[in-house]
Amino acid sequence: MKTFRIGALIAASMISTSLFAAAATAQAKPVVAHNVVLIHGAWADGSSWAAVIARLQAAGLHVTAVQNPLNSLADSVAATKQALALQDGPTVLVAHSWGGTVLSETGVDPKVTALVYVAARAPDAGEDFVALSAKFPTMPVRAGVQNHDGITTLSEDAFLKYFANGVEPAQAKVLYAEQGPTAASLFAGKTTAAAWHSKPSFYAVSKEDMTISPDLERFLAKRMNATTVELDAGHLSLVSKSKEVADLILAAAGQGK
Repeated sequence: MKTFRIGALIAASMISTSLFAAAATAQAKPVVAHNVVLIHGAWADGSSWAAVIARLQAAGLHVTAVQNPLNSLADSVAATKQALALQDGPTVLVAHSWGGTVLSETGVDPKVTALVYVAARAPDAGEDFVALSAKFPTMPVRAGVQNHDGITTLSEDAFLKYFANGVEPAQAKVLYAEQGPTAASLFAGKTTAAAWHSKPSFYAVSKEDMTISPDLERFLAKRMNATTVELDAGHLSLVSKSKEVADLILAAAGQGK
C-alpha cells in the first residue's frame, strides 16, 4: 500500500511539474500587441526613432513617439502616461538610454504587455542608479557634457564622436542640432516601480557604446532576465541598426518571424 501511495505521489508530482512547465512556456510566448510607444533619452527627441518608426509602421503597427520634456522625471513620466492612455489595447513600451528610467516607472500600466530597453537604463525601484553606474567604467561622452545653469547639452565633438558613433556623419550632425537640452538633476531621479520585475523584458546591448558601459547594459539585461541581443553599434543603435531594433520590438509584440 505504501509503495502504491509513493508511486501515486511521484506520478502526481510529475504531472504537476509538466503542467507548470507548459504554463511557463505559454506565459513566455509574447502577447500579440498592435501598439508601440517609444521613449527617447537625454540629449535627444522623438525624431531619433524615425527609422525604427518607419519599419514598425510598414509591419502594420500603430506607433507613438513620446516627446519627453527632459526637465524632470515626473514630467517625463506624465508624458508617457498620457501617450499610454491614448492606446486602444496591448502595447509594447520601448525606451532608449535615460528613457529606460521612465520605462521602468510607467511599464506597470495594464496596457503594457512587454518592455524593450535599447542601450537603456533599467533601475530598480528606489535604486541610486548613479551609484550603480559608478561600479562600471566611465565612458568618454561624460567629458563632453556642458552644464548651463543646471541644463546640460553635449558638445558637438562629444556628440559626434561618442554619442553618435556608428551613425553616418551627416545624419549625426542633424541629430546634434536636434538634441534636447536635459536637466542635470534628471539623472539622479529615482523610480517608485520597476516594471521589469513583472513584465516580459527585452534588451538590445550596444557593444560599441561610449555613453553607457556595455558591461552595465549586460548587467541590467541579465538582472531582469531579458531576451537579449548584442548589436555591433554605438549608443544610437536605434539609428544605426534600426532593422535589428525594430525586429526586437516586433518579437516583443508577438509578431516576430
